[in-house]
Amino acid sequence: MTTQATSSLPDYAPVPESSLGPALNEHGYHFGRVERNLFWVTDGTYQSAFLATGDGVVLFDAPPTIGHNLRRAVDAATAEEGTTSTVTHIVYSHHHADHSGAANLFGDDVIRIGHEETRRLLLRDNDPTRPAPEVTFSDTYTLRIGGERVELAFHGPNHSPDNIFIHFPDHAALMLIDIVNSGWVPIYNCNLSEDIPGYIDAPATALTYPWKTYIGGHLGRLGTRDDIELHQQYINDIVESSKEALGKVDPTPYYLKYGTNVWAAVKGYLDEVTELATKPVVAKYTGVLASADIEEFTYSTTFMIMQSMRLDLGAGSQVHP
Repeated sequence: MTTQATSSLPDYAPVPESSLGPALNEHGYHFGRVERNLFWVTDGTYQSAFLATGDGVVLFDAPPTIGHNLRRAVDAATAEEGTTSTVTHIVYSHHHADHSGAANLFGDDVIRIGHEETRRLLLRDNDPTRPAPEVTFSDTYTLRIGGERVELAFHGPNHSPDNIFIHFPDHAALMLIDIVNSGWVPIYNCNLSEDIPGYIDAPATALTYPWKTYIGGHLGRLGTRDDIELHQQYINDIVESSKEALGKVDPTPYYLKYGTNVWAAVKGYLDEVTELATKPVVAKYTGVLASADIEEFTYSTTFMIMQSMRLDLGAGSQVHP
């Protein structure tokens, strides 16, 4: 991209130092130890994790942007550990391709594990890069390998219909993808989530688990319990701001203006509510959470939460006299 082209792009607030992770190596990734033989990998945008045991490596998600660097990280970590580098298991957090589109890189002999809905969706999607899991569960599943234990649980739909909680009780870690971006705001539409009440409730469920380190699936650093609580505060502020905006904005002028063009009236009304609810949240979190000043992110997340409040909870419903 030329200098002239970049000069026309918008500027944003600097990313807080607290939101940044470690530098990437010459191959474009970083891997580190979470605790003992549990490792994580990032390319600065996506994250994966793996457990190195004497009986094989268990890989948790395989984002295609990390791709073959997953193998490089596994080889480096197992060389340090003095254990086998053979990946024997892959656990899918959920079915989305951005987190599992490199799952085919580890051969056909890998045991794939996921929620039963993940299997259904992957069979539907028929993507050769994401072979459907052979081992499935509906509520909970305990994976035991090489003396290690990993607890998988489904607490209902949130980001997707099949997104699971991955708990490492002996490593004080929790992996929950696409809910909290540690140090950053969600991108569009609550991280492109499908079930908004489930998305809002998932962090509280995460905090019921005992853990110190959070693996959220995105961006360049690991998370803490404080990161979860800050995310909850951000979402709660959007909820309260939306309630206030729904109570303030009168839709009548839009319907009077547009008459039979009711969709134009709906657009005007919902745009005003969303704009009013978004502004104080953007102002409060700019400089606190990275990319809070990218208004489209908070705007679209606010719109989705406000619509969920209207449609799922009945907030702002106006009964005709």
